Amino acid sequence: MKFKWNGLVEQRQRIMAKIKPWYKKITALTASILILFFVIGVLTTIQPGYRLSSSTINDWTRQIAGSSFLHLMQMENRALGLAYPEDAKSIEVSELVFEMATSLKPNDPRSLLGRELPGFNAYDSKIIVAGEGTDYTNLPIESSAPLDVVLEDRDVKDEPEPSKPDKQPDDDQPTTGDRDVVFIYNSHNRESFLPHLDGVSDADHAHHSELNIGRVSERLEEGLEANGIGTQVDQTDVMNILNEKGWEYWQSYTASKPIVEEALASNTNIQYVFDLHRDSIDREHTTTTIDGKTYGKLAFVVGEDYKNEKNLQFATMLHEKIKEKYPSLTRGVIQQGGQGNNGVYNQNLNDNSILIEVGGVDNSLEELYRTVDILADEFSDYYWDAEKVQGNQ
Repeated sequence: MKFKWNGLVEQRQRIMAKIKPWYKKITALTASILILFFVIGVLTTIQPGYRLSSSTINDWTRQIAGSSFLHLMQMENRALGLAYPEDAKSIEVSELVFEMATSLKPNDPRSLLGRELPGFNAYDSKIIVAGEGTDYTNLPIESSAPLDVVLEDRDVKDEPEPSKPDKQPDDDQPTTGDRDVVFIYNSHNRESFLPHLDGVSDADHAHHSELNIGRVSERLEEGLEANGIGTQVDQTDVMNILNEKGWEYWQSYTASKPIVEEALASNTNIQYVFDLHRDSIDREHTTTTIDGKTYGKLAFVVGEDYKNEKNLQFATMLHEKIKEKYPSLTRGVIQQGGQGNNGVYNQNLNDNSILIEVGGVDNSLEELYRTVDILADEFSDYYWDAEKVQGNQ
């Protein structure tokens, strides 16, 4: 009996020795699946404003040089090593992890100072063409108020009287007929103006559900239509979309992107896309006087974080055309991107898309109406000249 018992024990040990590796693998696989489902559950149940997005991942990877990715890929495909820059130093894994985790670049002190010194991150922007008086101390500043502040109800004072552009349609001018070739929208649609808000003196609180930058978009539409250019204006309340989705104010361009996509998909005639804003910088930098009347200055902003050659070229030509007649009206062409900026502004959807800052928070609507009347006339001249060159008139 003892011999038989020992034989059974040995047989059991041999079976367990064979099963044990598989048991460990099955246990590890089961644990991995449970962890995967747990992570997916967390990512799909948390509030949308806290979820990982492509923009978040883009912010992380933006800190890494392109040659670093090439260095990693050539570990699997040696042929890619032929494209590796000769002057690029080999990456240090510890340095790479540090940059991704902290968004700080050891060889670039701006990545730290830009967060600690107010206004320092403006130096991440580039002045492509400087307008009169434009330098790195007075670049456009985006609104940055918390969404709950933007959505507050405010009283209006000094409601401007309705008016029309001086330019009126005539029978001799060319026209696009029933085709709308310009699309105008406002990613920060509630941006308003201190002169028209009762009891508001803080630029971060200059927001209103009705009296806002949308009025300027409508005036620009009237000016373009008067010049024979069919125009479509979208008045979607992007701030309300943010509120419904539980998103933050900085996600405005993500919220407005489907608006542009839908417009382009439903109207193949659209050639130009304008996202109108008003600046948050002081009046002295956003205002000029021409023939005794005050105007809000224009600033043309192009994103840096996409292939932007055509949009940059368009913005520069429009700036130069306005500058010929009104040297002080345009602040120039600014390129923005990098940490803390959207860097795309939906401009990757159209080759003639730009963000236009029309005046600032201290300007009145009357001043801005004068400005966009000029913008409409100068853009119209540019548009019809381009149509003549292309033989489309």
